[in-house]
Amino acid sequence: MPNILLTNDDGIHAEGLRELKRAMESLGTVYVVAPLEEHSGKAQSITLRRPIRVDPAGEREWAVDGTPTDCVIIALNKLLPAHPDIVLSGINSGGNLGENVFYSGTVAGAMEACINGIPAIAVSVAYKGKDFNYPPAGRLARRVAEVALAEGMPQGLMLNLNVPQQWNGKVRFTRQSKKIMRNVLKEDIDPAGRLHYWLHEQTVREEVDPACDFAAIFDGAASITPLERDRTHELSLNHLSRWASLLEQV
Repeated sequence: MPNILLTNDDGIHAEGLRELKRAMESLGTVYVVAPLEEHSGKAQSITLRRPIRVDPAGEREWAVDGTPTDCVIIALNKLLPAHPDIVLSGINSGGNLGENVFYSGTVAGAMEACINGIPAIAVSVAYKGKDFNYPPAGRLARRVAEVALAEGMPQGLMLNLNVPQQWNGKVRFTRQSKKIMRNVLKEDIDPAGRLHYWLHEQTVREEVDPACDFAAIFDGAASITPLERDRTHELSLNHLSRWASLLEQV
């Protein structure tokens, strides 16, 4: 039986995490190490300037007063008896598509496992309303985990799985889309007269690459995007290396 670590960025009591645990329980021995509170949008941040409290939250479950990355680091180095065979992060209430993979705490939890050489999957329901439909994403995450454990995953890769709220049963392997989300800032004044902003996003559908993650979701299919931990742009190394002689003249 494989050992499976679950984490998320919505907090240990989040409905999506509970659904993911239900989906994974019969596949192996499940451990849950998740933030005590919501940490959406924290990306790969870690806690450095204060201690991180860890409290038992159930059988093989711990609540961490820190970020998703903190959770995985503590799980791998202190809480679990050995490194897990696979790590799943989610199920997030909202999609993690395109440029949002750089901001997502859900993706960060999976990427921290990937950095440590462990197969990892981030799982999200791509939807912006209320009353999220988590069970289909849980079932698909379970199947992806089964295949990943059986087939193995390339080193240095994690999978970013997004499932639409109304999933048609289709699955596409996709590329990460270019930026199609327009940042929207709502300006306001607080009671003390201080200026502040609320940050929102607006989807721009024009000229969406049909091979990308957003296109799959728009068509009702689940999107699986392999993401690399090594962000080196190999093609630029030779081209930019000629700059060295120019820079060494400073």
